[in-house]
This record gives sequence, structure tokens and C-alpha cells, in this order.
Amino acid sequence: MKNRGIKIAVLSGKGGTGKTFLSVNLASAAKSSTYIDCDVEEPNGYLFFKPQEVASNRVSVKIPFADKKLCNGCRKCVEFCKFNALAYINHKLIVFDNICHSCGGCVLFCPQKALSEKEKFIGKIQKGTSANVTVLTGILNTGEATGIPIIDELLNYKLESNNLTVIDCPPGSACSVMESIKDADYCILVAEPTLFGVHNLNMVYRLVKLFNKPHGVVLNKCLDGENPAETFCIEKGIRILERIPFDIELGVLNSNAIIAARESEKYMNIFSRLLQTITEEVQNETTVNP
Repeated sequence: MKNRGIKIAVLSGKGGTGKTFLSVNLASAAKSSTYIDCDVEEPNGYLFFKPQEVASNRVSVKIPFADKKLCNGCRKCVEFCKFNALAYINHKLIVFDNICHSCGGCVLFCPQKALSEKEKFIGKIQKGTSANVTVLTGILNTGEATGIPIIDELLNYKLESNNLTVIDCPPGSACSVMESIKDADYCILVAEPTLFGVHNLNMVYRLVKLFNKPHGVVLNKCLDGENPAETFCIEKGIRILERIPFDIELGVLNSNAIIAARESEKYMNIFSRLLQTITEEVQNETTVNP
């Protein structure tokens, strides 16, 4: 199936709903694809793909550096910083690297030109291959303030123009998730069949509505009987793309980091069908809003 470079972002309101499970299987179901793990604080897609020929690049940000001879203690930079990353104590300007957000504002505001910038490495990107999938993984160093610079690097990676791209977003609806979905053609929301699952689904539903992104829901771990997440989708008029059953066989595969679509014809059919549905949705959206 020709996907024409579609970018699909997979979201969930919390961890453990099946976001990575869905992402890796969807990427595996395509003829050729790129999987991008934007959950840089706790990436785990590579555990399933086990990529080969892995290359690694470090990611850096710029942080302020003070020249003691030029600084006169005016505290303009301290007043400017909303993250409290600067302090002037005992006639000395102190920069707290771990909470600096690298905005560069303090450098611009310093009337004495006492501040300049230096590179600080905050993590890395790993690139490898796994059968038909190019695997990109972002890894944030422990204790860093934000992973958004790494997410930006991941999403700006030069990709094959005709490939499907599956973006495995961080859980929740914070800034890192917003950054992950900004260029997506379609968003898949993954939900569990519980009242708590509805609460988390509503979080990401409101986010994609805010960004005006085409979207649909995959109901995961479905059981017989009432499904509050399904009821929520019906009430809100959200398209249900697929219902994945609560399946012991699937649980065993997943817990052993085995990609179900590669192991089972049944699941390959499910994810191929899902991919076809989303491709048609994106093509229809392009036709209506060229």
C-alpha cells in the first residue's frame, strides 16, 4: 500500500494504555516506515524492534555562561528568568544548568554583555533498522529540564519522503506531546475500557481538538460488556478506528517484546486494516482541505 509520506502520531493520556504497542505494530504493518520514539524520558520502542546498525548522535542546547569581570550584579537576568535558573549570591552570578530552558533571553537582556552561551549535551538520538522499519529513538539524560530539543531533532530528521512515519508520543498532554503532534497528518488516541481510561482519553481528545488535527480512537484491551471509553466516543462523535481485544496470546507476545504483527497473521491483518483506514482518512481530509 502506498502511504505517500503520511505522519501518524499515537497518543494516550497516561502510560500503559498500549501506545507503544500500537505504534510499533502499525509501523511494522507498512511496506516501509519510520518509527520515531518521542517518549524521550522513557523510550521503549527499541525493545520491540531490536534495531541493527545503530548510530548515535548527541543533542545539545545552549546555556548561559557569565563573565565575572563584566558582571556588575544588576540582576536584570535574574529578574527576567521565569524558571529561576539564575541567582546572584555573594557577589556572584550562579546559573542552575538543570532548570535552564535555554531560551537565551538572559543573554539578550544583560546590559553589560556579561553573559554568553556554551553547549550542554542533554541526551542523544539513536538510529537503526529493523526489517522494513527505520527506528529513531530519543534519549534524554536523567535530570534535564525538558526533552523538547531532542523531540525537535527527531522530527527534523531527514526521512524518506514516501515512507509512513509513526510518531510514538510521550504520555499525557504536556508541551512535549504538543511538540510531537504539531506536524502530524493524523492522530490516533489509544484508550482503555475503564472510567479512568475515559478521563485520560478526554485529555488527549481536547488536545487534538485544540490543534485541529484529524483523529480517531483505538479501543485497547476490550472485554465483553460495557466499555466506558466506547460510550465516550459515541457521545462525542469520535470515530472508533479499531477494537483490540483483551487477549492472553497478545499479552504474552507483548510482555516478551515481540511485535505481534510480525508474529501473527491475525494481528498483521488488524494493523494493515487500521493503516488502510487511516490512509483513506488522510486522503479524504486532503481532498476536502487541500
